[in-house]
Amino acid sequence: MVRLQTTLLATCGLLAGRALGALEINLDDTESIKAGAALVAEDLLTFYHGDEPGWVPGILPGPPPDGDYYWWQGGAMWGALLDYRRTMGDKQFDDLISTALLFQVGPDKDYMPPNWTASMGNDDQAFWAFASLLAAETGFTNPADDQPQWLALAQAVFNEQTHLDRRVNDNGNCEWGLRWQVYSTNNGYDYINTVANACYFNMGARLARYTANETYGELAEKTWDLIWRLGYISKEFDVYDGAHLPDCTGINKAQFSYNAAMLLQGCAYMYNVTNGNSTWKARVDGLAAGIQRVFFADNDIAYEPSCEPAPGSCNSDMMSYRGFMHRWMANSIQVAPYLYDVLMPTLKKSAAAGVKQCTGGDNGRMCGFHWTSGTYDGLQSASLQMNVLGALTALVMPSIDPPLTNTTGGTSKGDPNAGQAKTELPTLAPITTGDKAGASILTILIITGALSAFAWMSLD
Repeated sequence: MVRLQTTLLATCGLLAGRALGALEINLDDTESIKAGAALVAEDLLTFYHGDEPGWVPGILPGPPPDGDYYWWQGGAMWGALLDYRRTMGDKQFDDLISTALLFQVGPDKDYMPPNWTASMGNDDQAFWAFASLLAAETGFTNPADDQPQWLALAQAVFNEQTHLDRRVNDNGNCEWGLRWQVYSTNNGYDYINTVANACYFNMGARLARYTANETYGELAEKTWDLIWRLGYISKEFDVYDGAHLPDCTGINKAQFSYNAAMLLQGCAYMYNVTNGNSTWKARVDGLAAGIQRVFFADNDIAYEPSCEPAPGSCNSDMMSYRGFMHRWMANSIQVAPYLYDVLMPTLKKSAAAGVKQCTGGDNGRMCGFHWTSGTYDGLQSASLQMNVLGALTALVMPSIDPPLTNTTGGTSKGDPNAGQAKTELPTLAPITTGDKAGASILTILIITGALSAFAWMSLD
């Protein structure tokens, strides 16, 4: 396997000067980066309440309209914190991370918890698997023996998404494509998109490296071939969003940074697993160039072209993508070291822009979204903190050892047969007479309360 020798960022000669903002981080000084990232991580967790009475462990408040975040974004946050933990050596959030990742596993130990299963997308489930796989790759403390194990959780998700009941099985143009949504009752079940298939490809490549099981690599390559054949990746390495059944034509050509970065990371792992195979190197090179051209077009500052510039139309999902992109580019450097000189100057300039606009909030250091503006835009969210945390983590990540495998210190226990044999929509228990009576009483109480409130509001 290709490995990266530890290189101090300060000696590379590529780093820009001091990035000034409320965080006052010197991007030439690793210790300064670590100190600043600790503050960003602290501020990120102000949006999380899962460790407080009455809240659900693992998830951010939501989904809309009850809060700003969907279930998958909780998994994304723990992944960001796991990368931060290993890169910066900060273990203060370990109990929080472990509790969160284990609380959401569900009864079948596959990140299909009943509260979220009915609206489950394959990409949603995969983001939680990303976090559990990252826990294995970064040597995160293993759960107790009677608890689900990190590697086995990722294998469960991968196995379930390999099953034909999650895929197109009609011998047509979309054959073997992983559907966006898990269940036929969900809007988007007929959409064969890049993100679902890229998630699967990414998991397969990383599992191939961690376990040295060639089957994972073969399935990853099969998925790459599918995405390429469908035209979701252009010859110029533009990465498009997807297309609908029945034939996966009429491609939606919106481009989002996390799709391209997820594919880059997966290709870098395949390059590593195949000891520098020229085919995978060409794919790595094409995606690296495409990402820099499309998503860093404004003076090497990250932006989301499908919904920016400001004020833009980015939703809460889209606002989180660039943090993933920064981290996955840096992780790609770890397993394909020649990318350092290609990607690090861009990552550095973009991180400087991200830090510069972290001047908001009551503490004067909250981060906004529109990095290209050069000023804080008044926005606040967990996603925006994750973005800057990811950008700072990416600056230090290439200087530490690459992710573990089961032969280089990884100790997480796997289960190649993990997961459900078939994904079935959970059924609700029949409504009984007692349930109806209880609902009637509750309705009467609500109406009575509402009338009382209206009467009170009408008083002078």
